[in-house]
Amino acid sequence: MPASASGFDRVAAIDARQHPDLMLQRQHPLYAIQRLSGSEIACLHSHRACWTIIAQDEAPYGAVFEDDMVFSARAGALLADTNWIPADADVVKLETFFHTTVIQRERVCIGNGFSMFRLRKNHIGAGGYLLSRQAARDLLLATEGVNVAVDNLIFDPAFATSTDKTIYQLVPALCAQEHFVGAKLPSLLAQERDAEWVASGLANKRRKPVTARVRREVRRTARWIADFCRFRRQIVVPLSPIEASDQ
Repeated sequence: MPASASGFDRVAAIDARQHPDLMLQRQHPLYAIQRLSGSEIACLHSHRACWTIIAQDEAPYGAVFEDDMVFSARAGALLADTNWIPADADVVKLETFFHTTVIQRERVCIGNGFSMFRLRKNHIGAGGYLLSRQAARDLLLATEGVNVAVDNLIFDPAFATSTDKTIYQLVPALCAQEHFVGAKLPSLLAQERDAEWVASGLANKRRKPVTARVRREVRRTARWIADFCRFRRQIVVPLSPIEASDQ
């Protein structure tokens, strides 16, 4: 469901079973280590339908939300206008996936208890984000005839670098998938990804030897030191309270 100055539009999701031609499109080698599932491909093209609306709208920005999102009680106040969006923002991630990511330490306070930080590492999940009109056009071009995991593309620093895009993370997040918050609605994409992982045989690989685990830990520590020296920090983005508060 994209939102722009013209209001909200509910966009019907793409069913990959009704569009077998989409499954035949080539898969971008940079954004997936295994074959994308039918649901992932359908998800990409559902988002492309939203990007098309934003790209053609007169508003400078549009927001996209998947239908299983749970919103902060302060969402309405934040989404009422776009004055809080930094002038250089091309993409703003409004969601948290509760995975560790990396942000720039420099903070942009925008009021209502929210701040903006430059996103410096992929933060998966495409349940809630904001795009500039030009970013929507560029994403449509980047996915023309190519299947890509949508969240790996939008929030991948490689995409930001190659297209000269500035990506921000909202902290705390404005929304999260319902299955994280209420554990009521399981993620179909997560289930299919797990099934593909098991089917590929990668899940049954033996545990890495001690030397490999040590090298991995050394690389992790080196990345932490490099991030610290570049004024970056690791974070698990919290979710703004979903219940209204009297404070």
